Amino acid sequence: MPLIEGITYAHEHTTIDLSSLKKSDDTNLNCFDETVEEYKELYKKGVRNIIDVTVIGMNRNPDYVKKVGELSGINIIQSTGWYQDKFLPAFVDEHTIEEMAEVMIQDITVGIDRTDNKAELIGEIATSKNQMTEREQKVFKAAVIAHKQTGVPITTHTTLGTYGKEQVQFFKENKVDLNKVVIGHVDLTGDTDYVLSLLKEGVYVEFDTVGKDNYMPDEKRLEMLLAIEAAGFTDKVFLSMDITRKSNLKYKNGIGYTYLLDTFVPMILKGGISEVFVEKMLVKNPQQFYL
Repeated sequence: MPLIEGITYAHEHTTIDLSSLKKSDDTNLNCFDETVEEYKELYKKGVRNIIDVTVIGMNRNPDYVKKVGELSGINIIQSTGWYQDKFLPAFVDEHTIEEMAEVMIQDITVGIDRTDNKAELIGEIATSKNQMTEREQKVFKAAVIAHKQTGVPITTHTTLGTYGKEQVQFFKENKVDLNKVVIGHVDLTGDTDYVLSLLKEGVYVEFDTVGKDNYMPDEKRLEMLLAIEAAGFTDKVFLSMDITRKSNLKYKNGIGYTYLLDTFVPMILKGGISEVFVEKMLVKNPQQFYL
């Protein structure tokens, strides 16, 4: 389904639970009322779409997400697939690539987890730091089958930005249209040449960890975006925050979802990024990808 006209946050989690591995309740993002309030704030600022990339193994909850969308007015695109190796359930070991693909196809054509909430995206499918494990390769191969049967686009997770080139090569070898692929977390590389090399292949990329200064200062993101704009590759970049923790939200004194619009965008405009490029990253590029 095409996106509603307006701003799109391209990589978020309305609810997600990674606490089984992280051993911290902070990583169980299940604060319904507080999330609704923040999404309402986003709506007032012009946000109309949120791409929710919570997949199997992250304790996804399609009805929860649907309800947040209804109460906030935001169109939330839901996804299907599996995540990084250490979060993969036993299902991946016990089933064939074809059976895994069928699960994704059912999520897309019938509904997620026997609900009427259809997935409109595959991913975030993931690779580990500097490698694609054998189980992750099964996920990627299944994703290709599901993508080719349904036509829905694919979004990926790169651990700290690594292995993006290899992901692109995998999709090329499997004859996936790179216009239907977005490589995630590329801002975490801190390497403009690396990101430009991906863009030259024809994929979309995400600067989707905005505000996570503990991983990469936003000033570095500005520096990279300036170089990308100077090189003329402005048509395939998205922005988002990838909020996954309670402590990221305002009720816990975190920066909140509005940080992207209230702080980061003014900072990069002041730093020399054009309004045209900002409009592309937040509005036009996601619209084009989700046609």
